[in-house]
Amino acid sequence: MHDDTAGRRRRYFTLMGISLSLFILAATVIRLVSPTLAAVVAGVAMVIPPFAAVVANARWRPEDQPPPSPDPDDK
Repeated sequence: MHDDTAGRRRRYFTLMGISLSLFILAATVIRLVSPTLAAVVAGVAMVIPPFAAVVANARWRPEDQPPPSPDPDDK
């Protein structure tokens, strides 16, 4: 596995872990304090998964590095 792939996977799972944690907190703890705040936190948690997918699929490379050439063996 390439370093880029490992980094993207790590960022994806980090964001998904944050999202899951926010959902759990909203459903168990925050709703006891304020149902409105729980709804806001759950709403934020709902926005994170699509953002996590975009981040995981983005390929980061330095500006001075040319794009990788296609691998003829890769089909």
